[in-house]
Amino acid sequence: MQTVNIDDIKTLLEVMPYHIVSQIKQSDDQDNLLEIVLDLGRLPEARFPGKEIFLGDREVSEEDIQYVISRIGTFSGDNRAGLPRTLHRISAIRNREGKIVGLTCRVGRAVMGTARIIQDLVETGKNVLLMGPPGIGKTTMLRETARVLADDLKKRVIVVDTSNEIAGDGDIPHPAIGHARRMQVPTPNLQHAVMIEAVENHMPEVIIIDEIGTSLEADAARTIAERGVQLVGTAHGNTLKNLMMNPTLSDLIGGIQTVTLGDEEARRRHTQKSILERKAPPTFDIVVEIQERYKVQVHPDCKLAVDSILHGQETPSEIRWLDQEGNIIKEQASTVQEQHGNWPAGKKQKLRIYLFGINRPILEQAAHEKGLDIEITSDIRQSNLLITTKSHFRRKPQKIRDAETQGIPVYAIRGNSLQQIRHCLDAIYSGPHDETVDLALDEAMQAIEDVKNGRQEIELSPQNAFIRKLQHMLAERHDVISRSSGREPDRRVRITNH
Repeated sequence: MQTVNIDDIKTLLEVMPYHIVSQIKQSDDQDNLLEIVLDLGRLPEARFPGKEIFLGDREVSEEDIQYVISRIGTFSGDNRAGLPRTLHRISAIRNREGKIVGLTCRVGRAVMGTARIIQDLVETGKNVLLMGPPGIGKTTMLRETARVLADDLKKRVIVVDTSNEIAGDGDIPHPAIGHARRMQVPTPNLQHAVMIEAVENHMPEVIIIDEIGTSLEADAARTIAERGVQLVGTAHGNTLKNLMMNPTLSDLIGGIQTVTLGDEEARRRHTQKSILERKAPPTFDIVVEIQERYKVQVHPDCKLAVDSILHGQETPSEIRWLDQEGNIIKEQASTVQEQHGNWPAGKKQKLRIYLFGINRPILEQAAHEKGLDIEITSDIRQSNLLITTKSHFRRKPQKIRDAETQGIPVYAIRGNSLQQIRHCLDAIYSGPHDETVDLALDEAMQAIEDVKNGRQEIELSPQNAFIRKLQHMLAERHDVISRSSGREPDRRVRITNH
């Protein structure tokens, strides 16, 4: 793969204090630099794939932060700023008074060839949704896709650029998007309006949109698709399953609704009476999960994939990756979803746990005692669970925020004792059995009906976090209010009409 030398790291370093720049220049790994992190009163950090290093022994001062702020563009409503004619992004952390006390300076790169792995998909004219954890390369692939569609396929392409991350800061878009046109968004909460404006005013054949994250944006995406304009975009979440569990964005893949079956039909299907079904045709035809920078999993038929997951059936997909010579390798993959009632709980899935503030030997001892097959990983992107302490969780450090953004479940325990960790593992592995899910969803459905018929509030039986999430989804789909209350293991859902 060829990294185009218009990422211009030099421009980013020019806005940094000298003592930070001097440390970075000593590194022999500048080409892989991802971010520079400046937090008031802490040592500056440089982040690379798989590692983080401190930049000297001098703590970041207010003067250092002001030095950077004075040399960059204005921060927008989402606390992001950029450098004109570059792809670099500076994001601010503010205190309660609005004063900037931290900066995350991300290196923006245009990488030629990243879109080749999905080029045949976007050339079909179908709507393609890219998913993956932060920093995996979604925006890079989206930027290159815009250029390929505009320059190679000669299509009328408009990029709706909310944070100027796709086409760079300033009024002149970065050359990385080729001849695609760019529409900037005044504030993030107007992204959906600009999406519609792009279609109504400028007659595009393709709309490129990054970070679909609200119901208004999901509605706008459906409107655009219904008008026959091709959509290529990204959404929050790592996988198709994450998106299905997201009530706000599940409409992108057709939405999930609860259907109550008759007794005979439930027996025929061998399932409970209240099941989850896809509500409508999906906005996006194809879903691409970016697993690594040059490796993706493709769901070529989103409708079929969603239905298969809901029904616990085999889900056909394709794994693609680029080898060292740049050849695209394809391999068919299919997985049978574990069916717990009508939704895969993943109980039998091997746990890859990321620990934050948790004593690893104690956890390994507790897992060994219980005969559990777990793997402790140092890469949060490879984990499917994060365990931390409640004190760490309350402070919400970056790793925990990353986990929540990526849809990774977070378990917070009171302390590092063997007993607390045992209880945590018990809670994790006491995942729902078929009968438990059936009874819990039936109870929730009955409560929903009672509330709609005039009851003020109904308290359900205590359930674990997974089942409570399903009960909340039921309430959401039936337009009633649900709240969780109480402490584990007695935490439960309340269904109410107010």
